[in-house]
Amino acid sequence: MGKKRLEDAIKQIDHPIEVTYRCFELDPTLERDVKENIYEKLAKKYGMSLDTAKANTQNMVQTAKQVGLDFQFDTMILTNTFDAHRVTMFAKKHGKMKEMTERILHAYFTESKHIGDHETLTELAAEVGLNRDEVARMLASDEMADVVRADEQTGQQLGITGVPFFLLNKKYALTGAQPTEVFVQALNKVIAEDQITVLNDQNGAICDDDGCEIPEK
Repeated sequence: MGKKRLEDAIKQIDHPIEVTYRCFELDPTLERDVKENIYEKLAKKYGMSLDTAKANTQNMVQTAKQVGLDFQFDTMILTNTFDAHRVTMFAKKHGKMKEMTERILHAYFTESKHIGDHETLTELAAEVGLNRDEVARMLASDEMADVVRADEQTGQQLGITGVPFFLLNKKYALTGAQPTEVFVQALNKVIAEDQITVLNDQNGAICDDDGCEIPEK
């Protein structure tokens, strides 16, 4: 949701904005094949009942619908996401990071695909235009693992403990799926601060390709 709201905010701003996705695992200890469903996992983690866990996720489902997202928690397949991050970093090398990130998120939240499964990840990568055989070979190796861990280490150094987390111009941070207008305000603030402010008056000598203009006194 935070990603979608950021994208909606960028559409409202007449200024080039570059978005870079970073790796972050909510639960690095999670197995590739998880027997529990999302409700059971939440209930166990936060010490709540299954009914409460379902109610909480339904609130998220309704909020997601407001920004055009279709979350399917009933059929969601929990898994370790490290390999999904490796695929995303591989896609970054080939200029497909945005497309790969979007495809994996949609596969996980809406299509209930197993994004920890190598065959599934290879298929998703091929759909966004990556070479199927190259992706399969990468997943069968440890390639891109160091890149993912480096991203995660940077997150730890920044004190990031949850997602979504947005770092703007390496200076300002927004946490959580903030309303679109909050992103608009924050981006405009960063853009305004990046503009050059002329502190002097217009009485100084100015030189350009045509020479120098000396102001009259």
